[in-house]
Amino acid sequence: MSTPGASRFWERPLASLDKREWEALCDGCGKCCLHKVEDEDSGRVFGTNVACKLLDLTTGRCRDYRNRRSFVPDCLRLTPRLAAELEWLPETCAYKLRANGEPLPEWHYLICGDREAVHRAGQSVVGKAISETIAGPIENHIVWPDGVEPVFERVSDA
Repeated sequence: MSTPGASRFWERPLASLDKREWEALCDGCGKCCLHKVEDEDSGRVFGTNVACKLLDLTTGRCRDYRNRRSFVPDCLRLTPRLAAELEWLPETCAYKLRANGEPLPEWHYLICGDREAVHRAGQSVVGKAISETIAGPIENHIVWPDGVEPVFERVSDA
């Protein structure tokens, strides 16, 4: 995709991108469409492998992106400000990377020209997530980061 003389719009500041360029930054990993849970005591946010009901788990793309907020009212509309502020965005997110002045990874389709590269690089939710429509209790799907031991409160059977 990156050809000599081609516009490398993704290298410009996020605020200067038009709508088409902004939307083109998305690599289709689907990670931002995974539900998160917040520890009410610490405020720490943990990821899960539970995907929004609109996420196509075979492609990593939203099934109805244009109308998603009609079906999922709390679906976040990412902005340049949010891309810089949201700590839970994946480290590989193109919006987050560019908001922090970092380059896109080599597997990003804007760099390599291949929309499937994100999946082959293991950087998408394809084959790793379950739909919220069948997942059951979200607490059973928390992806604990390395070094974090979950603490469970013991409840008696009585």
